[in-house]
Amino acid sequence: MIRAALGLDPWDVFHQGLSRLTGLSIGVVSIVVGAAVLLLWWPIRQRPGLGTVSNVFVVGLAMDGTCRLVPHVEALAVRVPLLVAGVALNGLATGLYITARFGPGPRDGLMTGLHRRTGRSVRLVRTGIEVTVLAAGFALGGGVGVGTVLYALAIGPLAQFFLRVFAEPEGAPGPSVVKDANRDGATDATSDGEVNSDTNSGADAGSTPDVMPASAVIRRDAPERAAVDPI
Repeated sequence: MIRAALGLDPWDVFHQGLSRLTGLSIGVVSIVVGAAVLLLWWPIRQRPGLGTVSNVFVVGLAMDGTCRLVPHVEALAVRVPLLVAGVALNGLATGLYITARFGPGPRDGLMTGLHRRTGRSVRLVRTGIEVTVLAAGFALGGGVGVGTVLYALAIGPLAQFFLRVFAEPEGAPGPSVVKDANRDGATDATSDGEVNSDTNSGADAGSTPDVMPASAVIRRDAPERAAVDPI
């Protein structure tokens, strides 16, 4: 999307504006902004995960690496496919990132945290954040254009499509914590398989099931299930 030069998503408009202002690469700016946003998690009591920390560094490094590999182009016939590919790959990445369930990115967590703390809808909070960073990025010289509009319209349906593609099939076995009767019930064994996305929060209180879904053991309130943010 950067090489297409037809407009970026709101956060990258902000990153690009800061990059032009500071002289730092857009990837480095993305890392710095991600770390700064992560500090805002403390007052809203958000908990980071492996995916959160990875998001801060991997996305910025990948942006700089891709910009080094993909050359500047002038022909519109090349820039349009670059833009479409960038938006599509963001949708693909969103599906992979959320179904992995290792924690939301800093910007995603800021949105869900503010949603919980303020009681406002996720849609309202997300819109407020993205309009703010888009306006700030535009004021700093970030690229706003048809790509910005395309991204805003396409990322939701693309994310939903890829979430369905990568979702675990219903009835598929997931990892479970199973009581080992042969070891006097003192140890638990975890079965192999993919992570089951069902939180099974409706388990009866006061009962101890022999098989407990790993999602219930690892984390019941995974915030990444409530948000979509490829950045």
